[in-house]
Amino acid sequence: VPDSRTIWLFRERLTEKGLGEVLFHDFVNAFTEKGLIFNEGQMIDASFVLAPKQRNSREENEKIKKGEGKELWNDKPQKKNHKDIDARWTQKGGQNYFGYKANTKVDTKSKFVKECITTPASVHDSQVLNNLLNESDRGQKIYADSAYIGQENTLQQYGLENQICEKGYRNKSLSEEAKESNRQKSKIRARVEHVFGFIEGAMHGFNVRSVGIKRATEAIFMTCFTYNLFRFEQIIRLGIN
Repeated sequence: VPDSRTIWLFRERLTEKGLGEVLFHDFVNAFTEKGLIFNEGQMIDASFVLAPKQRNSREENEKIKKGEGKELWNDKPQKKNHKDIDARWTQKGGQNYFGYKANTKVDTKSKFVKECITTPASVHDSQVLNNLLNESDRGQKIYADSAYIGQENTLQQYGLENQICEKGYRNKSLSEEAKESNRQKSKIRARVEHVFGFIEGAMHGFNVRSVGIKRATEAIFMTCFTYNLFRFEQIIRLGIN
């Protein structure tokens, strides 16, 4: 059994060459060629990826927010190596999160992850929608929660059928018709939670213990790649079609 140092060096080599992304996309292409990815609809969602919390001064945090993090701790290289200047704080549902987001596109029927993009946690989900989509999605239905409202131009660009849940506003609640439409959309969109549930439960989640968005990106690609392998085994074993 290789020791932790050997595994760490192997992961570093994968990261330096960007091979996690290559492996991920090679297998997605192979699954598509085998007819295991049906392209009858796509689900878009994001999950927080927690990173080791940083203990910086207020001044240091202000510099990091301004994009000046590389100027810090130059006189203390050992300390600098352990500082993550790419991860960000954000808040959702009254809870604080520090780290990144794994933005994913999942095939509705097969539940294979087709694309994933890593961003700092503070980046809004909708800002990466265009980067998740490509020509293979043209003409399909797209399912997502209300965080992706307002992306009509992107949907039109790929001729996508909008199945994004609507959202009520102050003094303008949803009609009964819109609520029923959301329920129908959510029945399908909820399948993406099966993916995140498996990653969180069986694979111990998206958490990263490395420093920097480059390593986090590679870790997330490898997590999604490994999930796809598990899903492939399940489809073959259970004869799902």
